[in-house]
Amino acid sequence: MAGRYARALFELALDNKAVDAVRADLDRFDAMLADSPDLLRLVRSPAFGAEEQTRALTAVIDKAGIGGLARNFLLLIAKNRRLFAVQDIIRGFRTLVANWKGEVRAEVTVAEPLSESHLDALKAALKSVTSGKTIDLNVKVDPAIIGGLTVKVGSRMVDSSLRTKLNAIKFAMKEAR
Repeated sequence: MAGRYARALFELALDNKAVDAVRADLDRFDAMLADSPDLLRLVRSPAFGAEEQTRALTAVIDKAGIGGLARNFLLLIAKNRRLFAVQDIIRGFRTLVANWKGEVRAEVTVAEPLSESHLDALKAALKSVTSGKTIDLNVKVDPAIIGGLTVKVGSRMVDSSLRTKLNAIKFAMKEAR
């Protein structure tokens, strides 16, 4: 279901030449969901009716400055009781946009924030691995990996985190007993 909504929104945005504007608005809304447990509860909970969700969502997106096609789309899925799937729809929309633009999305997890020079080097390395495609880099900071990084591009994942290496050593030591 989320894929059908994402495809419909993408085709509508393409027809209206508003793909980048819709993507920016959806990214802003997705960031709001990540930052607000209350908004996430509103979106996911079946306890709220369509009218309540629509009223609350209207206030939130108006305050955030989300307008045009993205605004109308978010209100439509609230009205149709499909707001619970908004994160999957946004993810599907991003994938469609990336394919259309020839971009590859890379998820990178690091222990501490990277400098601009390290980000540029990482982008260059990923670009060479992906046959020169444009890289849409999403960097997450997770101190729990201790050091190193994990990189996920499409279905491929490289985990060179210190936590993984320590766990492998721990497992090898247990097997040696």
